[in-house]
Amino acid sequence: MSEKLWKINGVEICTESFGNPNHPPVLLIMGGMCSMIDWDDEFCQGLADSGRYVIRFDNRDVGRSITYPTGESQYTVVDMADDAVGVLDSYGIDQAHIVGLSLGGMIAQIIAVRHPQRVLTITLIASTIFGSDDIDRGLPPMDEKILAHHADAATLDWLDEEAVATYLVNGSRLMCGTKHHFDEHRAYKQVKREIKRANHLVSMLNHGLLKGDDAYEGKLKEIHVPVLVIHGTGDTILPLEHGVALANEVPNASLLTVEGMGHEVHLDDWDTIIQAISKHTSLE
Repeated sequence: MSEKLWKINGVEICTESFGNPNHPPVLLIMGGMCSMIDWDDEFCQGLADSGRYVIRFDNRDVGRSITYPTGESQYTVVDMADDAVGVLDSYGIDQAHIVGLSLGGMIAQIIAVRHPQRVLTITLIASTIFGSDDIDRGLPPMDEKILAHHADAATLDWLDEEAVATYLVNGSRLMCGTKHHFDEHRAYKQVKREIKRANHLVSMLNHGLLKGDDAYEGKLKEIHVPVLVIHGTGDTILPLEHGVALANEVPNASLLTVEGMGHEVHLDDWDTIIQAISKHTSLE
């Protein structure tokens, strides 16, 4: 594995791959405010060892991809979907299995609608329906503790590395599922790596400015590839009802409910998730 920088849609995108390029390709798309390394190295290698060629990448405004001054980004979730397709182009891949977490799952939905010829299957982890922000589906909001935590970002000294690390570790703790032990040492190590490799860490907050898109409201019914929805019962950001609604909205969708899983891909759930993706991506 080695990181690569590509010029995609006029911007610089950082990617990394695992496994044999001759195996079926799986593109991993991470959620908001997180870089590709939140797809843990060992998780990616485990998925590759199941017989898949795994690619992960930094979305705009995180990691080593292009960043914009906070509050000044002009791109949309659709642009991020086109970036993901551009990653496939860069690797010379015509079709791939798309796996997205949270915002990454919404990006995967857009790819399946906008570029159906590029998609073999999609897997949506801890995600929700992408469409208009004006539609009230009666789904539960994120936990108020998460909202309070994000509010703290406005007063955080982003030049104080230890304060930033503490803030990010506390955010990870809030996303940890009820079934799982929160490994603070592991989280801190991951956060320090995130801080070290980021071009401009505070730019991650631009993901909070992303909005829904009226043009995609109701479009999920146009997805005709096999869809797997994986959602935990302990998700504090997008409670389980979001996953249920997503599975009901998309044709050919199946739902895997993971007891106690939070808004994360926790070490304790790796085997379950890797096996599910491996099985799902065998359905071509």
